[in-house]
Amino acid sequence: MGLQKDTDVDRKQHGKWYDDACGAAFAMELIGERWALPVIRELMLGGRRFSDIRASLPGISAKVLTERLASLEAVGIVTRTTLPAPTPAKLYVLTPWGLALEPVMQELGRWSVQSPEHDPQLPLTPVSLMLSFRTMLDRDAARGMEATVRFEVGADRFDAELSGAELRIMRAPPERAAADLVFRAAKGIAYLRAFYGKQPLDAPGLALEVEGARALAERFIACFHLPAKRPPPPDKQA
Repeated sequence: MGLQKDTDVDRKQHGKWYDDACGAAFAMELIGERWALPVIRELMLGGRRFSDIRASLPGISAKVLTERLASLEAVGIVTRTTLPAPTPAKLYVLTPWGLALEPVMQELGRWSVQSPEHDPQLPLTPVSLMLSFRTMLDRDAARGMEATVRFEVGADRFDAELSGAELRIMRAPPERAAADLVFRAAKGIAYLRAFYGKQPLDAPGLALEVEGARALAERFIACFHLPAKRPPPPDKQA
């Protein structure tokens, strides 16, 4: 009887969609609502203001963003904090449990881009681009390589360190610290063409600026690959 009572109480949250004890199904109840994963993604490299999140996700309305942040906060994935003076601002931040979603999202990313339906030409936010680098790093190719890297994507700045076949990335201040390589582009598409499309750095029309040794930049770029595409379903094959 006690088990039945506890289950009834828990259904206020758990089981609201599927009435199923499966952990994967419950995960979708927690993060499966429309826009929930993109919101989590935009917080993965640090806390952000409401206005910053909405600017990164122009397709989301203020109402929906408010609802998603509230629901993610209610289940313990997101929390709020306030920056100290002189520029106090309310930030939304992932909790440690929320940050633990990164490996899950990486596996989803590696799995999903194998679909022939995935379009890499669609817009990609700067944070999403940085997380893609962490996801698509070929650790065998990166083994033994060490480099500090500055990524500039429009007004966004990120500092990265490649060491021990791991790529650590964090948001950076506008003033630039010393780095072995600096990559600069107005939009993420230029990075995609070089890092995943493997266009040469001197290819005509490639709007990606590079500072640093060309050989090091080429070796660094060679450490990133998208998984091979799966063949399309038989009814879509030419």
